[in-house]
Amino acid sequence: MSVRIAVVGAGKFGQMHLDVFTQLGTTGVAELAAIAEANPKRAEELRAQYHGCPVYTDFREMLGKETLDAVSVATPDHLHREIAVAAARAGMHVLVEKPLDVTVEGCAEMVRAAKDAGVLLQVDFHKRYDPDHQAIERRVRSGDLGDVLYGSVYMEDRIEVPSEWFPHWAAASSPAWFLGVHFYDLARWIVKSEARSVYATGTKNTLLRDYGIDTYDCINAKVDFENGAAFAFDTSWVLPKGFEAIVNQAIRVVGTKGVFECDSQDRGSRSCLGLEGMATYNNNFRREGFDTYGRKVLRGYGVESIEDFAWNVAFLKNGKGLNSLKGCWASGEDGLEVTRIAVAVHESIRSGQVVRLR
Repeated sequence: MSVRIAVVGAGKFGQMHLDVFTQLGTTGVAELAAIAEANPKRAEELRAQYHGCPVYTDFREMLGKETLDAVSVATPDHLHREIAVAAARAGMHVLVEKPLDVTVEGCAEMVRAAKDAGVLLQVDFHKRYDPDHQAIERRVRSGDLGDVLYGSVYMEDRIEVPSEWFPHWAAASSPAWFLGVHFYDLARWIVKSEARSVYATGTKNTLLRDYGIDTYDCINAKVDFENGAAFAFDTSWVLPKGFEAIVNQAIRVVGTKGVFECDSQDRGSRSCLGLEGMATYNNNFRREGFDTYGRKVLRGYGVESIEDFAWNVAFLKNGKGLNSLKGCWASGEDGLEVTRIAVAVHESIRSGQVVRLR
C-alpha cells in the first residue's frame, strides 16, 4: 500500500519534492496526494500540470480535507514551524527542508509535537546522501583519519539566488541559514559531536547597496566541537553570474592520521555551449536518465534524501515502530542542534563575542 504524501510549498525546491514523489508513484511506494501553494498564480499552474491532484492555496484547508500519511514542507525557512506542527498534531509524518526552523524555540516545539503524536519528523539534510561525503564519514568513523583536528568548508551561491530566485524573502534569511546549515549538519554528522562554541563575522555590502535586500553577503564562522575538532565555515551568496556553477562548495577534514578533501562543486563534467560560457555540473546532486520503459528517471543525492523519507513512512505504515528507524535519518533533534549553531552564528556577529552553546 503506497503512502499518501502532500507537498506544502511548490517553489524552486518544492518542485524537486513534487518530481520525486511523482516518480515514486510509478513504483507504488508513494502517491503525490495533494499540494498546497500560497501563490495563486503558481497554484493555477500546478492544477494544469498535475491533473487529478488537488491543489490548495491554504495548507490548513488541505490538512482538514485530505486523507494523508505524510506532509513534506518546502516553504521559505521562517514558515516551516506552523505547518510542521499542524501536520504532526494531525497525526502525519513530516519532512522539513533545512533548516528545521530559524529559532531554537520553534525547533523544540516541532520536536515536541512529533514526539507527542508519535510521528516521524525528518529534516532534508541532503549533504549526508552525497556518496563522497558518506566516504568521509565512513573513513572518520572507522578511525582511518585518527582523531579529527580541524576542517574547513566553503559554500557559495551566485548572486541570482538571493536577488532573483528569492528576493521577497532573502532578507529573512542569510548565507548561514540558506547555505551554512547544510555543512553545520554535515560536520557534526562526520565528527559525531555537538558544537561547543561559535565565533562569527558577517558583511553586508552588495545585496543591501545594489538590490535593497538587507541581509549578509557573506558569513564566516568558526565552530569548536565538544570532542576538540574545530571547523571553519565560509558562506556567501554573491558570486558573479559569470561563475561556472550556481553553487561552489567543498569540504576538507584533517585528522591525526590523515586528510580527506571533497570538491563537491567540480565533479569533472564541464561544457561550453553557445553564449552560455563555461559550466561545471554536480551530477551527484540531480541527474536525469530513462528506464527500460522510456520513462524519465531522476537520481542523485538531492533525490535520494527525499525518497528516503517516503521509504521511512512506508516502513512505519507497514507496522514498524519509530525506534526501529533510530539513527537512520536526520531527525528533528538533529535539526534543533543545527539551528542552535546557526542562531549562535548570528548572535556572535551581533555581539562580536564568542557564543558558548555548552
